[in-house]
Amino acid sequence: MDLKYWIAFSYLPEIGSARFRKLLNYFKNLELAWQANANELEKAGLEKNIVEKIISKRKTINPDEKLEILNKENIKTIAFNDPEYPKLLKEIDSPPALLFYKGNFQKQDEFSLAIVGTRKISIYGKQIILKIVKDLVQNNLVIVSGLAKGVDSLAHQITLESNGRTIAVLGSGLNKKNIYPAENQILAQKIVEQNGLLISEYPPETLPQRYFFPYRNRIISGLTLGTLIIEAPEKSGALITARYALEQGREIFAIPGNIHNVNSVGCNNLIKMGGKLVDNANDILDALNFVRTVKPIVKKIIKPSNKEEAELLKYLSEEPIHIDKLIELSKLSSTIINSVLTMMEINGKIKHLGGMYYILN
Repeated sequence: MDLKYWIAFSYLPEIGSARFRKLLNYFKNLELAWQANANELEKAGLEKNIVEKIISKRKTINPDEKLEILNKENIKTIAFNDPEYPKLLKEIDSPPALLFYKGNFQKQDEFSLAIVGTRKISIYGKQIILKIVKDLVQNNLVIVSGLAKGVDSLAHQITLESNGRTIAVLGSGLNKKNIYPAENQILAQKIVEQNGLLISEYPPETLPQRYFFPYRNRIISGLTLGTLIIEAPEKSGALITARYALEQGREIFAIPGNIHNVNSVGCNNLIKMGGKLVDNANDILDALNFVRTVKPIVKKIIKPSNKEEAELLKYLSEEPIHIDKLIELSKLSSTIINSVLTMMEINGKIKHLGGMYYILN
């Protein structure tokens, strides 16, 4: 069976997609490539120093054992010569030769958008994600991100809450204990349970490494029709994703921000350089030519359940408002307002953005 040799070669970091292709072009199958001597590997087009590393390292790799690890962890694989390999990802310059994944690929994934940004997300950033992701999901876009803290995590979470499909691309192996950051292991599990997908180009036991994350960003952008940047400092991993998207000929979208805010610098610079300014989901849908194939975005009317809710709804909007301001404006006691806000949040009428700031849901 050739699969176990695909997997075995993935444990050799020297074998990227270009060298994988050389092996496939020269050898009848990867089993022969795995067993080949140094002379044959050089004839296949591999550099001598690379061949020496392969010969040395493969002695420590048992293909059958590596395949068994995947079976135990319920991790599946797909190679770039498989007809089901993601169509958009196959178009980029350096698609991973082998993808490890949990969940299932779907035809819908061809209509996807990457959403990335800072790990130190602000109230403004949270508000933007809540507003835009819900509308994108309503219009059947798949949301792709990197499971990082901040923007990435919230994009995944809101997509799940909106009953949408989301894909997380990891910079580590898919063994549960290796999912990074560790606090997102539960989120990763929810993504799979709710019809989503986890992807990595790294073998299951791979620990997260700092240099893996910038390189995996080419997969995030490569899987999608475009990339939306929500809050990014001047030097940000999100901007690496934007650069990959540009190189791949994909759309780049950015949320404008306060010129005095460090998290707005990256987005504002992208807009200066030609990235599309976005302030609502329709800007993205129009650019991706979705306008004739999706339901219109409609504003939900929220009906109060009692007179206290009716009073608070006078002041709640899509702009964040602090609980202290609600107390001041409504003249209601803090005890009543806390109780009413809790019930409104439970009933999905409002959203708590953190720091006691609220918006309409």
